Amino acid sequence: MRLQTPLRAPAGPPCRSLGVVESVPESAAPFAPSVAPVEEQLGAPVVEGGPEVLPTPRLELDLSIAVDQLAALQSALPRTAMHYAVKANPHPDLLRALYCAGARFDVASPAEVREALRAGARATDLVYSNPVKRRADVAAAYELGVRLFAVDSVPETEKVAEVAPGAGVLARLVTSGKGSDWPLSRKYGCATGEAIRLLRLAQRLGLDAAGVSFHVGSQQRDPGAWRAPIRAAAEVFGAVRAEGLRPWLLDLGGGFPALHEGHHPSFAAYGEVIEQALEQSFGAQRPQTIAEPGRGIVGDAGVVVASVVAVVWRADVRWVFLDAGVFTGLVETLDEGIRYRMATAADGGPTGPVVLAGPTCDSADVLYEHTPVQLPLDLDEGDSVRLLSAGAYTSCYSTVGFNGFDPLPTVLVGAPLS
Repeated sequence: MRLQTPLRAPAGPPCRSLGVVESVPESAAPFAPSVAPVEEQLGAPVVEGGPEVLPTPRLELDLSIAVDQLAALQSALPRTAMHYAVKANPHPDLLRALYCAGARFDVASPAEVREALRAGARATDLVYSNPVKRRADVAAAYELGVRLFAVDSVPETEKVAEVAPGAGVLARLVTSGKGSDWPLSRKYGCATGEAIRLLRLAQRLGLDAAGVSFHVGSQQRDPGAWRAPIRAAAEVFGAVRAEGLRPWLLDLGGGFPALHEGHHPSFAAYGEVIEQALEQSFGAQRPQTIAEPGRGIVGDAGVVVASVVAVVWRADVRWVFLDAGVFTGLVETLDEGIRYRMATAADGGPTGPVVLAGPTCDSADVLYEHTPVQLPLDLDEGDSVRLLSAGAYTSCYSTVGFNGFDPLPTVLVGAPLS
């Protein structure tokens, strides 16, 4: 069975307003990140000497930057549909702005499906990329209209066939994750031979053996990382096409980077390598392609604004404690995997190394220690510290109140989008 859901530019209601669409099935309560006015999210502004100063920590999010990043990726890969990874930042205004700019969505739960639908997307604009899913979640997503699911094992393929009959499946390939700051290589993915078997099984079970997906790791700094999985995907396509199957879709995953510490090429460089690899591996038999950027779209659109709680010397080592930490949105600093660039209120003078820590009592709440951060020597209590390119995987990772600290709120900044 072949799923007849051609991937094309979003249609539906005109995007003259960024208000969300309310006509969503009510089978479960919609996921609703905080979108209250700033005063309600953060309390009354603190006034110091006249100007209003918003409390910290907070995420400042500029939707126009996210839209510009989406446009840059669309330009770099003009033949590839961009499915924004909702998990990176599910703010409703962000989803609506991206949908209006031509994005579709990568979802991983029924809650994310509903958020995408509320933003204006059609169910056929969605790919459910979580390879291992609760049976009830597959059924709920299917009921909401989702018809494309990732799998990487026999049980998951059988599960989709049982509760989402006739849906399309993408066999997810394993990758090494080499070259990425946040590898995704151990938890999901199967070998080429297993992917072939899964697509055969899908066909026998009445599913649409739609194709292949993979992910090269988050914050992937090497455009060449896409070459090997594209070659492997072409092997899978060739093998099952020879048996009469008609796979039609290749999901290139995410991995496109934000401007964290260190160098990475431009989106144009990624596009050039990926297009070349597709041409070399598939030639005239190239399938439709989609990608699942998250960090590459919203990362640079956000800044986490924190304040210094204390500066403490411990055995000749300077420790700087912030009111934002691992449990208030900066989870990706664990093992120092993601290193944010920073700006402070004390910039301009001499700097020195510091261990950077968060506010909670947990000893794991240390952001950077093995590779210290260089911060101004006169940085002091109350000074602001801005963690740049922090729009992805921060507000959505924040705990609901560990140690009594509130979740990280979002404040929209920049010019409103029309």
